Amino acid sequence: MGKYEDTLKDIETTIGSVPGFMKALAEDVLIKEWPLFKKYVLGESKIPAKYREMIGLAIAANTRCPYCTLFHTAAAKLHGANDDELQEIYFLSSFTGRWSTMLFAQQYDLEKFTEEVHKIGAHLRK
Repeated sequence: MGKYEDTLKDIETTIGSVPGFMKALAEDVLIKEWPLFKKYVLGESKIPAKYREMIGLAIAANTRCPYCTLFHTAAAKLHGANDDELQEIYFLSSFTGRWSTMLFAQQYDLEKFTEEVHKIGAHLRK
C-alpha cells in the first residue's frame, strides 16, 4: 500500500469513513493535511479541544462559512461545550468584529491604540 492508501485507511479507522470532502482533495494534499486535522481536531494539543472548537466557531462565524460553523458547533458540543458557553461565543464572535469595524472605520492610529491598550493593561494589573 502507498501513502495515500495508508492515509485513507487511517481516516476510516479513526472517524469511521472517509468523507467526500476529504476524498475530493489531491492525494498529496490529503496525505499532508490529515495528520494536522487528526492532531488539532481529534487529538491533544496545548489548547483543550473544547476551546479549540469554540475558537473555530468564532472564526467560522466571522468568515460566514456554513460548513465550518456546523462542524465547529458539533465538535464543541462533542467536547463538552454547553448551551451557555455557545451563547457566549455567539456574542463574542460579533463583539470582536464590531469593535474591529469601528476602529477601522475611524482609521484610528495604531500606535496610539497600542499605547492605550498597554496603559489599560497596566491599570488592570494593579
